[in-house]
Amino acid sequence: MKKTLSIGTLALATILCLPTVSFADVYIKYYNKDSQKHVMKVQMNGLTKEVTFDGSKTSAATIQGSGTTSNIETLCGKVEVKHESKIEIKNGCFKFL
Repeated sequence: MKKTLSIGTLALATILCLPTVSFADVYIKYYNKDSQKHVMKVQMNGLTKEVTFDGSKTSAATIQGSGTTSNIETLCGKVEVKHESKIEIKNGCFKFL
């Protein structure tokens, strides 16, 4: 009886002590006033990625990663964007709403 209890306790302790995996991303709602789409470089956690903003459209973009902020290189310079930001794009530049 004691062996069964100790094995069950050990199994439960192992499950509870496992590290949890947390996922994060940066979700952006945008309105691109420009008729052309923009493909912009993004830096997040030291990695460089690309995100596409379609032209003349209201939409959303998700940047996959393990953080809740990212730096996007726009035509007007680098901009820090946080999770669930709302932006307007005009002439390749961001305006936060």
